[in-house]
Amino acid sequence: MLKYNKTSGAPLFYLLQTKDKHEHFDKKENEMNIVDVIEKENMRENAPEIQVGDTVKVYYKIKEGDKERLQGYEGVVIAKRNGSVRETFTVRRISYGVGVERTFPVHSPLIERVELVRKANPRRAKLYYVRNLTGKAAKIKSKDNK
Repeated sequence: MLKYNKTSGAPLFYLLQTKDKHEHFDKKENEMNIVDVIEKENMRENAPEIQVGDTVKVYYKIKEGDKERLQGYEGVVIAKRNGSVRETFTVRRISYGVGVERTFPVHSPLIERVELVRKANPRRAKLYYVRNLTGKAAKIKSKDNK
């Protein structure tokens, strides 16, 4: 006979017997632990310490046929998302008069390194308003030039 959890209604897959009573565990709780273990294995130890507003240069590995090369991408970090192994950051730059944004996973093995060009001190968590600004107005105040 299949037993169900009283609060969530989910079927109980694991039953542990102890001396006094039975303790029930949902399958989801066990899966979460497995996911956490896998995520920790894939996290980079030398992950870049960047903040929104910083100007960075990202060196990304590009594979062309059987050759591999590094491509630099310099711009302003306008957003950071999520946490853990799924963390990403978006870098915006102007290329030939057109705004280009690229999102990079922080823990990607394809990122060789991230150089910090300039620190900034924005007052927002996301700098999406920079998309509508051009020229000098699009500059973000740096920490040294308050």
